[in-house]
Amino acid sequence: MRSSGRVGENRRVSTAPRDRDAAGRARSARPRDGLGRPLPYGSPGVERQPEGVVRSPGDTLAEAQGLLDAGRPFHAHEVFEDAWKSGPEPERELWRGLAQLAVGLTHAARGNAKGGARLLLRGADRIAEYRDPYGIDVAGLVAWARSLAARVGGETAEGELRGGVPAPVDARAEAPRLTG
Repeated sequence: MRSSGRVGENRRVSTAPRDRDAAGRARSARPRDGLGRPLPYGSPGVERQPEGVVRSPGDTLAEAQGLLDAGRPFHAHEVFEDAWKSGPEPERELWRGLAQLAVGLTHAARGNAKGGARLLLRGADRIAEYRDPYGIDVAGLVAWARSLAARVGGETAEGELRGGVPAPVDARAEAPRLTG
């Protein structure tokens, strides 16, 4: 529906019902590809990660590593997000940082160099103070994230992308090792 053209009135209003989960929250039921991009309804997609699953730290790391190794960093980010939201307060920034690393790799694989680099650096900064909890190779992950951010188009001091816009990276080939 279009309006008379006044500011704020040129929005279309959809009357189609929204996809909802069992609790009634709006959730897109569209299939997704391996990098989490929505596909048209009816298209074959990859199985999505269930949301709100409480896992042990070891199970979180194992499941996320398997998804990273399969080239599915978006889905690994969802596993880390569950840990971030359900874990004890002192560990939330660790899991949040790991989620940012996974979604940074997702953006780099989608060809969003600037967004990918920023998330990789933000995640690296967030986890850098931790001292290898649960066998996580924090120093290795920080080095990996900073190196990948620089390669995919890290920013100069002026906020510009270095070297133009690179091709998307191969998420499977670039997957980090979470533990040492």
